[in-house]
Amino acid sequence: MAPPRGPLRRYYTPYEVAMHNTPDDLWVSFLGGVYNITDLVEDHQGTLAAPLIAAAGKDISHWFDPSTGDPKRHVCPVTHLERYYTPMGRFIHVPPPEPMSNWDTAFGQPWWKNAKRYQIGYLSARTRVVRIRNVLTDQEDQIEVPCEEKLVEIRERYLDLNAHARSYTWKALIQDNGTGAHVFKELDLNLTLEENGVPDEGPTFEDHHVPGDYYIPVLHVYWNDDLTVA
Repeated sequence: MAPPRGPLRRYYTPYEVAMHNTPDDLWVSFLGGVYNITDLVEDHQGTLAAPLIAAAGKDISHWFDPSTGDPKRHVCPVTHLERYYTPMGRFIHVPPPEPMSNWDTAFGQPWWKNAKRYQIGYLSARTRVVRIRNVLTDQEDQIEVPCEEKLVEIRERYLDLNAHARSYTWKALIQDNGTGAHVFKELDLNLTLEENGVPDEGPTFEDHHVPGDYYIPVLHVYWNDDLTVA
């Protein structure tokens, strides 16, 4: 199996899942989880792997019934029997529509029932874009982050752009609840941006049909004297 690109995370953006879209590096998401099913596809070469390969890097939640976690079912208009609904093509561990003597059930649980084996994290329910301004170098970078992530996890993402990211103090312009004035405050690494007082304006912009890039919050990072190599 090809090693995952980048560090394992609690949450992934749809873009990050989409990067893993080949048979030898195959991720999918469904029902809120992100799964690396490269080994599954490698172990089941053949036509039943084709729908999963075609869906590499995509969300396949629409394949499954959220109440049961199983593939959706329907009544076949020809046989009038209930069967799995697989318009994308029958995939690994989905039984054939009619009884077959060569259908081997020795695999035990189907892979989607044993999904924890393949799960590497969760799909972010909503992402947001932030700008990170390095006060020392005056460099500014823009990154997409899951709304669920704590600032310490966002800092890990920033390591790709600044190898010394752990040696910076993070601040932002926050509105004081008492006075209403905006002041620079140090951010708590163990809280999300929202919890730190950096609200996500995206839903409001969407409701008023304002472009999402109309306002992107800026996080300021200040170099500490105890600079260490991350």
